[in-house]
Amino acid sequence: MKDKAASRKRRAGRIRRRIQGLGVERLCIHRTPRHTYAQVIGPDSRVIASASTVEPEVRAELKSGGNVNAAQLVGRRIAQKAKAAGVVKVAFDRSGFLYHGRVKALAEAAREAGLEF
Repeated sequence: MKDKAASRKRRAGRIRRRIQGLGVERLCIHRTPRHTYAQVIGPDSRVIASASTVEPEVRAELKSGGNVNAAQLVGRRIAQKAKAAGVVKVAFDRSGFLYHGRVKALAEAAREAGLEF
């Protein structure tokens, strides 16, 4: 039987292979119990924009970085930064995390702020 981390890595690999075939920018997310991170990565593996709960501006607004409110804020920030860099359409790379809770909150906030995926 595989452990949780190995299962997540396997799911992440499947998702990434599918996205790389498209050759588009991807919104890649990562979450830990304390923080949420998001990056827009180009087809050439170059980071175009990033946002996380570790940033001082975000930390000032939040009590905790590991909840749905924090994920929504990161989703809005990554959408603003991506649009400023000229990226509007992305593929959502959830890094093997299930589309639920913080992952879902980040994705929906990014969509509302203008990212298309």
